[in-house]
Amino acid sequence: MPRAFLDHIAVTAFSLEEGAAFVSDTLGVAPQPGGEHPRMATHNRLLRLGDTLYLEVIAPNPAAPAPGRPRWFGLDGLGPQSPPSLATWVVRSTDIRASAAASSEPLGPIESMSRGALDWLITIPADGSIPLQGAAPALIEWQAAEHPASRMEDKGCALVRLEIFHPDPERASRLLSSLELEAPVFVHPAGPGGPARLVAHIDTPHGIRVL
Repeated sequence: MPRAFLDHIAVTAFSLEEGAAFVSDTLGVAPQPGGEHPRMATHNRLLRLGDTLYLEVIAPNPAAPAPGRPRWFGLDGLGPQSPPSLATWVVRSTDIRASAAASSEPLGPIESMSRGALDWLITIPADGSIPLQGAAPALIEWQAAEHPASRMEDKGCALVRLEIFHPDPERASRLLSSLELEAPVFVHPAGPGGPARLVAHIDTPHGIRVL
């Protein structure tokens, strides 16, 4: 089984400007411009959290033609009143097909994607949903030797840990074990009737901030 690593965490928003403002207000650091995903009609902004780790703010791109399919990360379910949130995360695999086959949860078909000069393979559920209420990551395999985070501006931020709160913590933990994930990711019970959610602890120039 190939090893897997935390690649990035994703804040979803109805508009990119609102998502970027949410990150800036919470962390005291503004994400840098990213680019567009033509197949999904989305665009993003980025914040480096390490040599091979980053935060992505992603939203529908109103200037792009409709994708003719559900957008990823549950973005089609957002409306003007939806607040930005840390909604999902992405795990990098050295062999995405082997990792997807070993996963204890269905993560979706593997598709080819691109943004500018970047190309990668990623799992995307056909309905655009986030598996396991956000507790399950997407799998990614970059088609380049150099990780994109290495080319981002270093603003002095680093991920300390990512926490997953889920009403069935054993199921979420079983998923992480099946992926053989090597990362500071911890699973906690969400409490009776509590929704699944993600909490990221990020070291910033202003101290530890919680997203």
